[in-house]
Amino acid sequence: MPRVIPRTDPFHAVADPTRRAILDHLRRGAAPATEIAAGFRISRPAVSRHLRVLRDARLVREQRRGGIDGRQRVYELTPVPLSDVAKWIAGYQKFWPSTLANLKRHVEGSTDWTFDHPPEKPQS
Repeated sequence: MPRVIPRTDPFHAVADPTRRAILDHLRRGAAPATEIAAGFRISRPAVSRHLRVLRDARLVREQRRGGIDGRQRVYELTPVPLSDVAKWIAGYQKFWPSTLANLKRHVEGSTDWTFDHPPEKPQS
């Protein structure tokens, strides 16, 4: 049975490319929802749903501003929950150097592969 993903899971929040793009936008500083939505080719309600997922995962903080009714919602990055994601990714960093070296060799046309990534056997 599939695992139910809680709405507060930062892994779930960053799994979507649109949400990652929103986080990238907010690295430059706080921004109103209308400004964030203007950068995407999806509807404003769709962007609002993505912002809600990020807010539930505590990756962004929402502040209501704008006159007496507070209709403008301004979002600010709160990156602390990303530390769990960063720790998990760090466990895979040891694989990157050999993989990048193999990619470089492949692009440059070399057949000198490392032992953990041998070249594929030719098909008979």
